[in-house]
Amino acid sequence: MKKIILAVGAHPDDIDISCAGTVAKTITEGGEAYYLVLTDGSKGSEDLTISTRELIRIRKAEQQKAADILGVKKVFFLDFVDGELENTASLRKHIVKIIRQIKPTTVICWDPTLYYDEHRNMVNHPDHRIGGEATMDCVYPFARNARTFPELMEEGLEPHIVEELLILNFQKANFFVDITQTVDKKIAAITCHQSQFENIEKFGERIKEMSKIMSQKAKPKLKYAEGFIKITLRKPG
Repeated sequence: MKKIILAVGAHPDDIDISCAGTVAKTITEGGEAYYLVLTDGSKGSEDLTISTRELIRIRKAEQQKAADILGVKKVFFLDFVDGELENTASLRKHIVKIIRQIKPTTVICWDPTLYYDEHRNMVNHPDHRIGGEATMDCVYPFARNARTFPELMEEGLEPHIVEELLILNFQKANFFVDITQTVDKKIAAITCHQSQFENIEKFGERIKEMSKIMSQKAKPKLKYAEGFIKITLRKPG
């Protein structure tokens, strides 16, 4: 059965930074990948000379360019307001609809319990946490439940069971993907997000180094890796 990944990020650039190596590896091995970006990225610049509308346009274009480099089949943009994401029925319905449309075997999202990471001196964005929570809710139980959003059934979108969930939490990772052959594609994708970093080359080097550090947690050790919490989901019965 062909592997189909749905990678879910709150903002343009989230997916490329966190798991583009895994996405590229899946595509290289004959699978498919889709991106789902939940917000419009409208808060992602301190440069007030750029209008909000222009910033949204720029960030969408950057994300699409990055996805094209990797060979992502389609990028879905939901356009919820950046910084105001809430786990509502509306958000869940959008996510469930896309899951039922593309029928992924694997869904990637943020760990909703990751508030901060003291090892990386990082406070996690609330959109990441809320987006992860909503995505997990959709993977189980809503995307597989026929009585949830029955109007989707009327559109011909049957319930779908996702086989595995890969959750982003760097310190708790227990499943590692060897991205040694695709790490340069990951960096190339990240480099597309010029609006987000003053020194994009330096940031790319930092991400590559972090992939090397993550690889040391794998058994056996790898050269470059991305790490996840992996949950294999049971089918009914």
